[in-house]
Amino acid sequence: MKWICLAVATIACSAFGEWSEYLDAPPGYAAFPRRVEKLGVYRCDGFDVEEYRQANGPGTSQRVLLAVPRQGKAPLPAVAAPFYFPEAMLGFDPKTGGNGTSSGSAETNLTRYAEIAYMAALARRGYVTASAEAYHLTYRPDDAPQDAWKKWRHVGERLRRDWPGWTGIGKLTFDTRLLIDLLAADPRVDTNRIGIIGHSLGGKMAFYAGCLDPRIRVIVASDFGIGWDQTNWSDPWYWGQTLETVRARGMDHAGLLSLAGGKPFCLIAGKYDDESSGAMMRRAAGYEGHPERLLLVNHASGHRPPPDATETGYRFLDRFLGP
Repeated sequence: MKWICLAVATIACSAFGEWSEYLDAPPGYAAFPRRVEKLGVYRCDGFDVEEYRQANGPGTSQRVLLAVPRQGKAPLPAVAAPFYFPEAMLGFDPKTGGNGTSSGSAETNLTRYAEIAYMAALARRGYVTASAEAYHLTYRPDDAPQDAWKKWRHVGERLRRDWPGWTGIGKLTFDTRLLIDLLAADPRVDTNRIGIIGHSLGGKMAFYAGCLDPRIRVIVASDFGIGWDQTNWSDPWYWGQTLETVRARGMDHAGLLSLAGGKPFCLIAGKYDDESSGAMMRRAAGYEGHPERLLLVNHASGHRPPPDATETGYRFLDRFLGP
């Protein structure tokens, strides 16, 4: 099938002051044609999964899965669920219906992602949902090591060499916003009801894209470590050595959340996030008089959320987006 031009271009991260300095894609990088190719459609239990390949940089592309409920009248609300690779967010391979698939480097048992299979759960709840490959699978992958963590380090360092001054977290945010482009261009999606949800690395992607993209109306993030010392923000595929500069400038995620303008935000804490994460959330500006827009769910039972904590996150999306 031929590539087609995507109708909606990514909204630039403008007017975000010092954050833009590190997160905005360099002009030479962002100038590629926005194109998308439909690869196939797979009928699943209660929804259809559409597979796309979407340009995500000069000469590179990310594979995207879109789950569309068969019930409900369009336009429907939509939720992006960024993560390492999209089948993990479904919990199964839509091509085969089975629990085994290739994640781009090795065969993966998808049952390990059952607690965070957001796409399938939310599609059955009435949302159009989408997820894509993260950049460790798409950015100059040919010479990257096969080991997943070595691959992340390799591509993070390569990105920084190729585009000095940019950051891995900037690239993750950029690619996630391309996923919002795809949703916003789909006539089956209500563009006034787009949310985002993510766990761990996906939680970081959800938080950054959600704070910076006005098309995203609600953010749910699970155990991503909102404080600089709570998780691995200094790894090269996130901030790398730039984190020292950012911290020295007094920048933190309460400040980034303030840029969201009071957007509803639910943080599911468990291991890396805890009660101190709630204190940081509450320091953000824009929520005065609207305490219902900030929710901390601290299950304190480890990194992966139990079903009741995840269900609370889904209900938060329901409250502000309406299934």
